[in-house]
Amino acid sequence: MPPASTPTSRRFRWRDIVEDRRIVLMLALGFSSGLPLLLVLGTFTLRLAFSDIDVKAIGLFSYVALPYSLKFLWAPMIDRMDVPVLTRLLGRRRAWMVTTQVATALCLVLMAFADPKTSLALLGLGAFLVAFCAASQDVVIDGWRIDAAGSDFQGILAATSNLGYRLGLISAGAGALFIAASGGWQVAYLSMAGLMMIGLAAALLAPPYDRPRVRTEAEPASRLWSVRRALLEPLTELRGRFGPVLYAILLLVALYRLPDFLSGVMASPLYRTLGFDLKEIATVSKLYGVWVGIAGGFVGGWALARLGLYRTLVLGAFLAAASHLSFAWLSAGAPEIWRLTVAISIENFCGSFAGIVLIAYMSSLTSPAFAATQYALFSSLYALPGKLIAGSAGFIVAAIGYPGFFILTSLIGLPVLALCWAVGHRTGEAAPRPEESAAGNPPGVPPLPSPARTAAPEPKTA
Repeated sequence: MPPASTPTSRRFRWRDIVEDRRIVLMLALGFSSGLPLLLVLGTFTLRLAFSDIDVKAIGLFSYVALPYSLKFLWAPMIDRMDVPVLTRLLGRRRAWMVTTQVATALCLVLMAFADPKTSLALLGLGAFLVAFCAASQDVVIDGWRIDAAGSDFQGILAATSNLGYRLGLISAGAGALFIAASGGWQVAYLSMAGLMMIGLAAALLAPPYDRPRVRTEAEPASRLWSVRRALLEPLTELRGRFGPVLYAILLLVALYRLPDFLSGVMASPLYRTLGFDLKEIATVSKLYGVWVGIAGGFVGGWALARLGLYRTLVLGAFLAAASHLSFAWLSAGAPEIWRLTVAISIENFCGSFAGIVLIAYMSSLTSPAFAATQYALFSSLYALPGKLIAGSAGFIVAAIGYPGFFILTSLIGLPVLALCWAVGHRTGEAAPRPEESAAGNPPGVPPLPSPARTAAPEPKTA
């Protein structure tokens, strides 16, 4: 294994953005992280809708993305186990990046050659495998990012990762739809598989920022990895720090984006039902909508700085729930581009606002000693209930129609608001972390979330 490199901490200079190669590498890795997501969510459901697959089946296919919500189960293994042969050549982080990126590309090739009309089960299997490999890639890229920068550079790398992630979403959303409209879905998915080589090149060129495994006196050298240290200790630390209120916190995290995930599955079938074509959907939803989402994220960050975490948390829950009424309005009218633009603007802005706020909230809950595993737990938990319930979305639409469905998802946000009010006042009761006291933070007041623990929010399929 190459000797581990340690990023140096130095005074920040703006010209470091163009001088430091970590910026370019992180941009490419963020792109590789964002690219597969829509290929098993929004773009995938559009492919099913334009293949005239029943809306109930489309809802059930949302389950193929579950690995994104369950990655915390195998995150400790990726963080501690070696890839045979490759780890010795590339280092542990880079070996896992290369393995997951190649596997993701191969699974996209499988999806390209699976026809929904004749090989629907094979297509679903390919989508599930893409989600599993891509979620695993996210775990290792987040770990590399955290290890690659000193405290003065984490914010820059996090922002760069988010930019690359958004570019990946544009490519897999608008890019794939434009290609599909001209050359068909097979060409579109093969093109996306080829774009995974951008992340692969970055992984091969990236320095091996692998931190050495830490052994404790009570842990035998032959057992560097144990279930207790990898999974149970991070949970025990959270329980000890927050006490019984932890269960309410976990419930809030799990339900905060529930309305978004439930409604997002039916956005693509709605576009098809209303009569919009692929190019119109690509332009408004997948291209314009992504930039509106970026603007919503920036406003969410500004609100966090001006209003504080608790007030912004409540505001984000309200906006995310209320925004679904715009899709109820869209579904009840004529298929006009201006109406689609208005609905996408409201939905994507509010959804990204809420996503950034939730990331800040989850980041503030983690402890540096277990940051990777705890954040993987929270980031998996926040999407799990929504994705479990999303499979029923098609049946609800079939029963009450699109307008009633989106009004229902908006009403689901009311209990989330109540939970924000109850839990937001109590999270500050946790005992301060050691490094918080050293930094002079008052007991019980959590610090601002470190950019090192943030990740790009999983966007809605709208």
